Amino acid sequence: MTPPDTPQAVLPDLDRTDTQLRPPTPTHAPTMAELADELSTRRAQAHFGHDPDADARHLSKGKLLARQRIEELLDPGTFTELGLFAEHRAVGFGMEDSHPEGDGVITGWGEIDGRTVFVFAHDARVRGGALGATFAAKIHQLLDFADSVGAPVIGLNDGGGARIQEGIDALAGFGKLFARNVRASGVVPQISVVLGSCAGGAVYSPALTDFTFMVEGMANMFITGPDVVQAVTGEKVTHEELGGARTHGTRTGVASFVAPDEESCFEGVRELLSYLPSNNAETAPYTRPQDDPDRRCEDLLRLVPVDDRTPYDIRTVIGHIVDDGDYLEVQEGWASNIVCAMARLDGHTVGIVGNQPAVMAGVLDIDSSEKAARFVRTCDAFNIPLVTLVDVPGFMPGTDQEHNAIIRRGAKLLYAYCEATVPRVQVILRKAFGGAYIVMDSKSIGSDLSFAWPSNQTAVMGADGAANIIFRRQIKAAAEPEKVRKELVAEYTEQLMNPFVAAQRGHVDDVIDPADTRRVLIKSLDMLRTKRSRQPLRKHGNEPL
Repeated sequence: MTPPDTPQAVLPDLDRTDTQLRPPTPTHAPTMAELADELSTRRAQAHFGHDPDADARHLSKGKLLARQRIEELLDPGTFTELGLFAEHRAVGFGMEDSHPEGDGVITGWGEIDGRTVFVFAHDARVRGGALGATFAAKIHQLLDFADSVGAPVIGLNDGGGARIQEGIDALAGFGKLFARNVRASGVVPQISVVLGSCAGGAVYSPALTDFTFMVEGMANMFITGPDVVQAVTGEKVTHEELGGARTHGTRTGVASFVAPDEESCFEGVRELLSYLPSNNAETAPYTRPQDDPDRRCEDLLRLVPVDDRTPYDIRTVIGHIVDDGDYLEVQEGWASNIVCAMARLDGHTVGIVGNQPAVMAGVLDIDSSEKAARFVRTCDAFNIPLVTLVDVPGFMPGTDQEHNAIIRRGAKLLYAYCEATVPRVQVILRKAFGGAYIVMDSKSIGSDLSFAWPSNQTAVMGADGAANIIFRRQIKAAAEPEKVRKELVAEYTEQLMNPFVAAQRGHVDDVIDPADTRRVLIKSLDMLRTKRSRQPLRKHGNEPL
């Protein structure tokens, strides 16, 4: 029995007709065409409905808007967007007052030169491009698609790190992004384009990708910004000095490419992709060459001096060898004593690693070893054959190099070459001394073919140094020490540094006319194109730190 002070449940009036029980009928039901028009309006608002003042502020910095960037990068009319109407679900700290559609990142797929690519672009007008849970989920979905279908991913970065208002959810969003970057590493090309701020945890995603582009005067990357640096250390530094494009292009090596503006940056991304396959199960696109594969490179006979102490620019050698003289140099401004470049030989992509005698005599040091190692591993991951042009006097001596771990860092390059299973061809142009000779893809560590120019000298060290050590007592005891030293240097050179010694002992497959280098490389790589390599069963190797 219901207590008298408890109100009775209100029951429906059973005498009412069915019509009275139904909700009121709208005066006008919209047609499908009207709904489509409404959708079109809403889509337009989602595309362009942000604060005009925010647009003006963004454009005043010389930046393109996020959608303009995508249009500039992709083939016209090919972009298909995902998650246009996605919104954050966070509350507190004013988040519930604003729910911009898309949540500050544009994601989808399109085409570059007719090939599918996935792309995301931070919209810095929405909460500074900071990442939240929904923002992150959109990028996670994109990377999952790219991994599944086997297509490159391009990230256009312009954001301030994790969204503070979303706390740990934002941090977890970054963590799941990093895990996907690692899972896709070596499976599909990942390219980061930094077009503005990229700070804090946000920097680790570009650091995990294969290539990073930065725009001068616009992009910056750092773990802690100038204000924090000054507060903690007292050091005053600008954004550009701390982590600008020039800093990362010349001092840290974080930037693979530095561009003067956004338009040329996107052109660079398109050019880079033309050298890369869509995934690790494919080969790079073939480009029908205009250049004769049998063309002789007569200019090399005069461009490279026989005297191993006379410098020259290895890039001129590369330019004469490759198709039409075209190549794309990676990390051009950093560790320039070694050159790493994408090029084509008879229409097929190759990765070229060459010592640069014009800078520090082409010696290997900490930075050049790490630069080349990274490039070799990238080429190997994406089935790009390797050509190594050797002219190296050895590793850089000195306490600075030793105390900064030249041993383990130099071992990275050794490890990278030993691990590589793609076709590998070595050409010794002039000197190849000591451990640096071994590291620069010698036959002893697995180069498939090794060729040498008649100017080559391969030995533990140069003749002067070797004679001074081997014949030290004999030289010291001689009546005319300098005369005896020169005679012994000549003897050592003749016996151990003769250009044909390495060939006689099987360490070089042939001594070739420098003018035939292009033809020999093309024929060699054509033979090696079907190379197969079996690796031991293991979880993974333990690369030097």
